Amino acid sequence: MDKKRSFDEFAQAYDAWFFDNMNLLNSEVNLVAYFMKDAGETFSVGCGSGLFESILKRDFNIPIQYGLEPSEGMAEIARKRGISVDVTTAEDADLGEEQYDTILFNGTPSYINDLQSVFHKAYTALRKRGKIVVIDVPKESSYAIMYNLAKSLETWEHPLLEGVHPRDPYPIEFVKVANWRTTTEKVEMLKAAGFQDFDYAQTLTKHPLYSNNMEEQPIPGFDCGDYVAICAFKK
Repeated sequence: MDKKRSFDEFAQAYDAWFFDNMNLLNSEVNLVAYFMKDAGETFSVGCGSGLFESILKRDFNIPIQYGLEPSEGMAEIARKRGISVDVTTAEDADLGEEQYDTILFNGTPSYINDLQSVFHKAYTALRKRGKIVVIDVPKESSYAIMYNLAKSLETWEHPLLEGVHPRDPYPIEFVKVANWRTTTEKVEMLKAAGFQDFDYAQTLTKHPLYSNNMEEQPIPGFDCGDYVAICAFKK
């Protein structure tokens, strides 16, 4: 099953999973907000259902009006949440030149095949001293290791995962089509695109089995969190 079809068919399941894991959702939203203060005009690459964007506007007064999303099912929900969405992939999108102050990739790098070319495109689309915020589950994290095991097994229902994954694991349909990258890999791609002045923050510092037990605030760095934000700037 390809990415677009997975997200089209399971768009409602995506939101439902987050609503079943509210502490985890709030922890991740807190991380997104960490680097989005004074974001200016922002474009969200892979905005999904617009869930994060709607919470950022409601709870942090961070408006994100524009985005792209390959899944029509997801985009339809995002539009109802007030986002102007282009239905296209990041690889095919035309982001223009010096159009935005901030470009956000929240949980989307693992679903972009040619991430390097997209980072180059984002660099061109940013205004001078514009920033890119790249947030995802790093490949070296507990979550990604668990996800890759579930992906190889093609199910959560396996003895190797018994007592390991959270009560409500991420839908296997989304796990199967993801390709997680290490923090180092993404940083090197961003540097190759021309970005500089890097900063990092992280959340979900508990084992996956316990990460929904309490809401977390972001902490600096990238060495212990299962959700990591990279912030960098255009020259």
